[in-house]
Amino acid sequence: MGLLDDKVVLVNGGSQGVGAAVARAAVREGAAVAFTGRRPGPGEALAKELTAAGGRAMFVRADLADTAQATSSVAEVVRAHGRVDCLVNAAGLTSRGTLLDTTPELFDQHIAVNLRAPFFAMQAAVADMVRREAPGTIVNIITSSAHGGQPFLAPYVAAKAGLMGLTRNAAHAHRWDRIRINGLNIGWTATEGEDATQRTFHGAGDDWRERAAARLPMGRLGQPDEIADFVVFLLSDRSGVVTGSVIDWDQNVLGGLD
Repeated sequence: MGLLDDKVVLVNGGSQGVGAAVARAAVREGAAVAFTGRRPGPGEALAKELTAAGGRAMFVRADLADTAQATSSVAEVVRAHGRVDCLVNAAGLTSRGTLLDTTPELFDQHIAVNLRAPFFAMQAAVADMVRREAPGTIVNIITSSAHGGQPFLAPYVAAKAGLMGLTRNAAHAHRWDRIRINGLNIGWTATEGEDATQRTFHGAGDDWRERAAARLPMGRLGQPDEIADFVVFLLSDRSGVVTGSVIDWDQNVLGGLD
């Protein structure tokens, strides 16, 4: 018996990084998984990998910055499987900007991907659950930077802090529908996207992971598969009645000072 046996799971931003790790973990735990991504190459390769291993997986090409595509991805999964039981919002834009140099265009890009897309994907998924009078679970991948973050993350923090509040608001609104909604504020994680970000915005070399790990309490960055296991737990019945929780999944302690 898997933790997600016979569940239908949609992972937004699931073709790489944390989202791909969640898709793999959900398939391993018995779910039928759909996941979105902008690029067909990685998405179709992951779907082929999961299907070849005996899983049930489908790739839905979608640019989540487009609200219509964010909501239609839910509709496509409902057409294919008849329902959505679990939703994971794992897509994220991490391009840099400070309060002083962020343009309206950059700000809007962050809002579109990091806040608006999860909002309307949740709207569509919850509407399906309410229509069927069925319970469901949602996990939003947020960031520990939502508590404040670095100066160069101003638009990212603004959007992700909004997602943190939205997670709690939606959980409260739909607790009587038996829809549980939680979030993870993840810390520094070794993903393909983070590698590109470090190289593009910070001039990092091939040894950036080792250099970063040396500055962290546990001596290493977080790993996507570790986060994925936690997400699967929150999606599953094993997490009980927990809803409205935004958990700091990090090795630095909020409020702790040296």
